[in-house]
Amino acid sequence: MIELAFTLLMPAALGALLGTLVGLLPGIGPAATMALLLPVTFTWPAEAALIIMCAVYFGAQYGSSTTAILLNLPGEASGLVTAEQGHRMALDGRGGVALVIAAAASLLAGLGTAALIAWSTPILAQASLALGPLQIALLILLAGVAVVAVGQGGLLRNSAMLLLGALIGLIGADFGGGIPRMTMGIAELRDGVGMVPLIVGLFGVGEVLASWSGRHAASTLAPVGRFWPTPKEWHHSAPAAVRGSMLGALVGMLPGGSTLLAALGSQSIERRLWRDKGTWTTGHVSGVAGPEAANNAAAQTGLIPLIGLGIPPNPAMAILLGALLLHGVPPGMAMFEQHAALFNHLIWGIVLANLMLFVLNVPLVGLWLNILRVPMQVLMPLILLISLIGVYAHQRSLFDVWLLMLFGVMGLIFRRAGFGLAPVVFGAVLAPLFEDHLRRYLMLL
Repeated sequence: MIELAFTLLMPAALGALLGTLVGLLPGIGPAATMALLLPVTFTWPAEAALIIMCAVYFGAQYGSSTTAILLNLPGEASGLVTAEQGHRMALDGRGGVALVIAAAASLLAGLGTAALIAWSTPILAQASLALGPLQIALLILLAGVAVVAVGQGGLLRNSAMLLLGALIGLIGADFGGGIPRMTMGIAELRDGVGMVPLIVGLFGVGEVLASWSGRHAASTLAPVGRFWPTPKEWHHSAPAAVRGSMLGALVGMLPGGSTLLAALGSQSIERRLWRDKGTWTTGHVSGVAGPEAANNAAAQTGLIPLIGLGIPPNPAMAILLGALLLHGVPPGMAMFEQHAALFNHLIWGIVLANLMLFVLNVPLVGLWLNILRVPMQVLMPLILLISLIGVYAHQRSLFDVWLLMLFGVMGLIFRRAGFGLAPVVFGAVLAPLFEDHLRRYLMLL
């Protein structure tokens, strides 16, 4: 029992706390935080490592809603959608109601999608056995096309970023012959560019540099007010949460289907349903419940193509794929044949993480808001220092630190130019997979 508590409960609780903090604060982001956790979890059981990373990702969606509602300043992009109605509710003295509705909708979505993951992932993994190298290569190519089509930034810009990521991913020794390519004579690049400095640099350091002057210290805290929703508010929010959960579950399985895309889709549905009733612009609970359920469901169902096919649908899942491989756990049917207990523990860990997030978020709202009062001039250098230490500790390589700073500057430049960063990570992850499966197919001819 003690071992099970360490394997499931402790990682779920720690990940929930850390993820909520990451979601509250603009800066490092869940994908970069998960990358920094990789070296920390090397000596952990695989179940504990995966659960804490999942809890961080899910917790970032929860934490972002708190600042979105009370400060109109979300830590995550999907919180921008929640802020539209949630902050209006807070200004109307119903901030506590919005927080409870957001937490309850996220919990409903989390438990529902955990059941969906448990049911559908083994079926998808079984179906993947019928796929050969050519079919898998075409699926990966389709995933790249989907990333370009649905990403923020436009087709041309997303295509350019995907190709840039593919070039980064192909740096290093050729899989077939072991011949170095695009290494520019740098010995450290023979093994390729690490995902940790790439993701932490683009999403962490780049965000720190972009947010150095910060806004959150000058934001005005809206009143929390009462917490418990009325029966009428529950009545309006429950159907919206169900609709958001269903939409988010579908979007989360699509390559490039981000939590922001799911939240925007849910918001559009709820706005259409309430267009003729004249209450949408005053702060409506369905505008909080739907997007919050959608972004949490989308965050979780990314596990289905990741585990079933080995194809990560978003940058956070790409880090999770790296964690699986580092712990010797192959995705696909091999995982269920060789590590069936791990999948079961992961499902229960997801359930526990959602329960922990619901229990912790509302009671600790005062703590989170006190953390938000830390001056940005103190917070940003601290996040940068953590990023530098974490990347160096990963492989004890000073070269990775230089890569981190290079990608951080690139992230800043791309943000200011309006380019999306997610396609870069997709390209870096998908290009080697595509090349490997295409090579296998050509060898079979």
